[in-house]
Parts: sequence; C-alpha cells; structure tokens
Amino acid sequence: MLKLIKVAKSYESPADSAGLTVLKDITLEVGEGESLVIVGPSGSGKSTLLNIIGALDRPTAGQVLFDGRDLADLDEAELARIRNREIGFVFQLHHLLPQCTVFENVLVPTLASKESRSRKDLQQRAGDLLERVGLKDWQHHRPGELSGGQRQRVAVVRALINGPKLLLADEPTGSLDEQASQNIAKLLTELNRREGVTLIVVTHSLTLAESIGHVMELSAGLLKDRSQR
Repeated sequence: MLKLIKVAKSYESPADSAGLTVLKDITLEVGEGESLVIVGPSGSGKSTLLNIIGALDRPTAGQVLFDGRDLADLDEAELARIRNREIGFVFQLHHLLPQCTVFENVLVPTLASKESRSRKDLQQRAGDLLERVGLKDWQHHRPGELSGGQRQRVAVVRALINGPKLLLADEPTGSLDEQASQNIAKLLTELNRREGVTLIVVTHSLTLAESIGHVMELSAGLLKDRSQR
C-alpha cells in the first residue's frame, strides 16, 4: 500500500546555509489494512512526514510509493485526485463548516469528486457511517451544537466518505479530554478493521499510540521501531 525509500525533507534557512533538515533517510513499508502509529515530541517532524505521505508536500529526496505509484511522477491534478478519492485526512482541529449540518459536512469531499457514484448512494453511505459512530440523531445539527468528541467523529466520517484506501490522522485527539480521546482511538481501530482502510496516526501521546496499533518513534529526523529500543 505505502512504501517510503530514503525520504528526507529539509528547508532553506537564512541563518544556516546548510538549511534545516527535518527528516533523514526515512524508509518505511505499510501493508494494506495495517495500522501504524508514529510518536514523537512537538517539532520532531511528524506532521511533515504525514503531509509527505498524504501527497500534501514533496520530499527533498527519496521516493514515496502509494499503491504502486511513485508520487513524484504524478502531476498536481493526479495528486489532487488521490487526495480526494484515495486518502482521507483527520486533523487535530476538525475544520467543519459551521454553517452546514453534520450530514452536509460529511458530504463536502464528494463535491470535488468526478466519480460516477450517485448522490443517493453517497447519502446512504453518509447516513450509514454516522449511525456507525453513534451520530445518527445528530446529523441535522450544526457543529456548534456538538461536543468536541462528537465533532471529531464527524471529521472521521467525512474522511471516510469517499472510501479511501489510506486514512491519515494528525494528532486527532490533541484537543480532546481523556475520555473523548479514548473514544476516538477506539473508533479509529474499529474503522480500520471494519472498513479495511490502512491507518496511520501521528501523536505525541504514547498511551493513545499503544491503544491503536504498531508504534514507531520519530526523533532527530529518524524513524525507529520502538520494539527495537
């Protein structure tokens, strides 16, 4: 499903001619339907790595292969299609549209899709997913009427509406209390199993990480398996 080969990322720095290196020689393989959690402190490059995996950013060096395709060989239109149809994103902040209902927010990613699926089928999937995460009775409410945990569940459903192969979650519980965080972790693992979607989560919380799946640690730009420490 996903393969990174010697991926590196650096940025130009006015104060340092060598620039700022965030990622170094990252090599990683994630199979279809697997779950992986990447932990590390703030500023360690977790979000940068997730953005590269999700085709939101390009590496300075190395290759990113997604479902057998080298992302470097694709133009912006092709990358946009992959981001819309094959990769789902969940962020720390839910980014729901406040003027839209829960149901309407879930369907937003389908508006940019050129696939032939009918609106009826998409609406049915939205309703089914909302029922699965316990939000059937809230689908006609607006985000402001929901708790933080409920809003994040809506964001997860929105990320899944187009049936992606890969779900990326960047600090998905960072703004939630402990109970809501546990609920989101449980939801992600259940959806990983039931939907068969490959799951990659980045977080600073080791407790959350160990409740979701295989854990790797990003430190000083290097990615290491925690079991090898």
